[in-house]
Amino acid sequence: MGDSVHDDKRRSVLKSGAVLGAAGVAAPSLVFTRNAWAANFRNDPSKAKSCVLGFNVPLTGPYADEGADELRAFKLAAKHLNGEGDGGMVKTFKPSQLKGNGILGKKVEFVTGDTQTKADAARASAKRMIEKDGVIMFSGCSSSAVAVAVQSLAQEMGVIYMVGLSHSNDTTMKDRRRYGFRHFFNAYMSGQALAPVLAAEYGKDRKAYHLTADYTWGWTQEESLKNATESLGWKTVAAVRTPLGAGDFSQYITPAVNSGADVLILNHYGKDMVNSLRQAVQFGLREKMVNGRKFEIVVPLYSELMVQGAGEAARGILGTANWHWNLPDEGTKAFTKSFAKEYGFPPSQAAQTCYAQTLLYANACEVAGTFYPPEVIKALEGFKFDGLGNGPTEYRAGDHQCMKDVLVVRGKEKPTGQYDLLEVVKVVPRSAVEYPASMGGGELGPYEV
Repeated sequence: MGDSVHDDKRRSVLKSGAVLGAAGVAAPSLVFTRNAWAANFRNDPSKAKSCVLGFNVPLTGPYADEGADELRAFKLAAKHLNGEGDGGMVKTFKPSQLKGNGILGKKVEFVTGDTQTKADAARASAKRMIEKDGVIMFSGCSSSAVAVAVQSLAQEMGVIYMVGLSHSNDTTMKDRRRYGFRHFFNAYMSGQALAPVLAAEYGKDRKAYHLTADYTWGWTQEESLKNATESLGWKTVAAVRTPLGAGDFSQYITPAVNSGADVLILNHYGKDMVNSLRQAVQFGLREKMVNGRKFEIVVPLYSELMVQGAGEAARGILGTANWHWNLPDEGTKAFTKSFAKEYGFPPSQAAQTCYAQTLLYANACEVAGTFYPPEVIKALEGFKFDGLGNGPTEYRAGDHQCMKDVLVVRGKEKPTGQYDLLEVVKVVPRSAVEYPASMGGGELGPYEV
């Protein structure tokens, strides 16, 4: 999306948001009284004709490609909730009380913000949405550092945050919050799904060298895959941290070449993954022989958008994904058809998870019969559903993490088209990646704030 289109859209929505504010939508948070919540919560839209959602995504920074696709999906979700278009996954989602007439009969409007892939900027943008634009829920992000920061803000301000693309364990472990919910899978689940496939394909006596994005996601991804592979016999030669948005990773790849490792694991995402993978291939690592075997490269968290950017460098590379547009279930087919009709190309996993989060929030309001956050939260906790593209899924009450199957994927050696770049190697069942909700510590906190 061009900046002018984005700005024009935001101005038009803010104009309507100002009217809503005059009607009481942006009212300050008040002390809650049990059984008297109908008019006692922040940004209550009950007296307005519409409700305002906030879509806070990275439009700039190393994860901007994911952010752009998230915003496309958010707009499509709002359209479908309002009964416009072909309905997409509103028709396949079950059990569902969505009626195609907005949320609780109120038209869905939205404002947008740029997180810049920075925690401070994201928090400031979310705070503006809550205080100035009167949002009743906000969603989005492609960075776990952003997710953790704004999820904390959501708890402080009593506004539900439907986490976007966040893969760090911390989001629903040590930094979990009552007002935050994550549909996306996490690093622990990636490690448990991917390690057995790596051991089966590459052997159990490999030596790994990790390059890791130096923030919460990278740390927990490195730890999760390191633990999972070492339990199967691998050894870790080194784990080196790299700054977010480094661009040139040659200074980090050179030591890996001479380390004696025979596997390079790139715990990078977005443009960082594109750059580090392409540079590793340019260094000749794909043709290198070490310890009598072919050198391998692994990308633990994959994205269709990243594979497009990496091009031929991604061919044959293994990783994990939350979802893929060519899965055979009815929800995936419906969403892919709607998204492609709207934008001319298939959706990414970033788009799917943000679209799903919007529908999940809207349905919880319908189930609860109110926008009052504590009741909406209770409707989400323990909710079991299907039809959103990931198969049977549960929003666990204990940690607000969606539990579902995980995909192990590979960059196609012989893609048949511009968007046919990933193949699903294995669908790993939920039972193989699940863990106790208490793992990682953390407290959800109170319902009423």
